[in-house]
Amino acid sequence: MTNLIEIRRDLHQIPEVGFKEFKTQAYLLNFIAQLPQEHMQVVTWRTGIVVAIEGTNPTKQIGWRTDMDALPVFEETALDFQSQHTGFMHACGHDCHMAIALGLVESFAKNRPTQNVVIYFQPAEEGPGGAEPMLEWLRLEQPQLVADEIYALHIAPEYPVGTVATKPGLLFANTSELFIDLKGVGGHAAFPHKTRDMTVAAANLIVQLQTIISRNVNPMDSAVITIGKMTSGTVQNVIAENARLEGTIRTLNVEAMAEVKRRIEAICTGIEAAFECSVMIYYGSMYYEVNNDERCAQALLCFASDFDGAVSYECPAAMTGEDFGYFIKDIPGAMFWAGANCEFGLHHAKIAPDEALIPFNQKFVEAFIRTL
Repeated sequence: MTNLIEIRRDLHQIPEVGFKEFKTQAYLLNFIAQLPQEHMQVVTWRTGIVVAIEGTNPTKQIGWRTDMDALPVFEETALDFQSQHTGFMHACGHDCHMAIALGLVESFAKNRPTQNVVIYFQPAEEGPGGAEPMLEWLRLEQPQLVADEIYALHIAPEYPVGTVATKPGLLFANTSELFIDLKGVGGHAAFPHKTRDMTVAAANLIVQLQTIISRNVNPMDSAVITIGKMTSGTVQNVIAENARLEGTIRTLNVEAMAEVKRRIEAICTGIEAAFECSVMIYYGSMYYEVNNDERCAQALLCFASDFDGAVSYECPAAMTGEDFGYFIKDIPGAMFWAGANCEFGLHHAKIAPDEALIPFNQKFVEAFIRTL
C-alpha cells in the first residue's frame, strides 16, 4: 500500500478553491493511472473525477464520495509541508479525505471487491457547490456510474482518531449563503438630509434580521441567521452610498429555510421603503441537509462497534453544511464524522489533523464496503 500520509502532504501543498482544482485533479489522475486498469473506468467532469471498479460478483453499486477543494485561508501551521499557494489552505481536511479515497481506489484496483464500487472525487464542496451539478451530469451522461447506495466521511477535530460518529436521520443542516447589497445616496457628513445613509440602513437591517429566528421560526425547530461581515462607506466624513451584508442561513428542515428567506425578503422590502433605497438579495451556495438513511447509518455504527480500534458514537445533529446532502437526497447513504484529534477546529488557519486518521479510516472504510 502506498504511503497515504505522504500523499496527503503532497495534496496539502497545492490547495485550490472550487472548480479550480487543476493541479489537484492532475495529481489524482497521475496516481490512478499507475494502478491496474483491467477492471477500472475513469472519467472526468470539470475538475472532478469518477473512478469505477468492477466487482467480482456484483449485485449492487456502492458509492464513496470525497471532496477536493480548499479554502481561501492563509495557513498558519508552520508545517514542513504547508501550503505553497499563498492565501489558500486545506483547512477543512479535504486533503485527508482525498488520501483516504485514493487508498480505497488502490486497494480495490489490486484486490477487487465483490460489489461494484464507484469513487467520486467531487470539486467545489466549499463553494459554489459541486455535488448537485455533478449528480445532474452523472444522471444525464453517465447513468451507469450512479451508485445504489453511497457513503462519505468528514474529519472531526474534537474526536479522537478512531471515532466513527454519525446518526440515522438528520446529521447536518440545510444551509444557504446570504449577500445583501444596499444602495442609497452618499454625500458630505455635514449634510445628512441630502443623503440616504446606507450604514444606518444596514445597521437597522441587521437588527431586524435577528427577529426572524425569535419571532418567525417555530421554537421547536432550530435555525440560525448569522451576518459575519458588514461593509459600508469609504472615509469618516462621507456618508455611505453603499453597504453590503454577508452571512449564512442554517435550518434543520427545508420548510424553515423557505420561511426564513420569505421573511428576509419582506424585511428588505420594508428597509427599501423606510430608507428610500434599493436592496438586492443574493443567496449564493445552497446546500441540502445531510439526512442519513437509517439502515446505512446503523450499518456504519454497528460495523464500527466491532472494528478494532474504532469507537462507535451516535452523535447529535449539527448546524454544519455539506453538499453531500444532494447525493443522499435520492440515494440511500450516510456520512460520518471521523475523529481527527486536533486542537484547532475546521476552517481554522492552524488546523493540523492527526495524520493517523488517514490509514485508520482507509482500512475501516475498505473493510466496511467489502461487507456490503
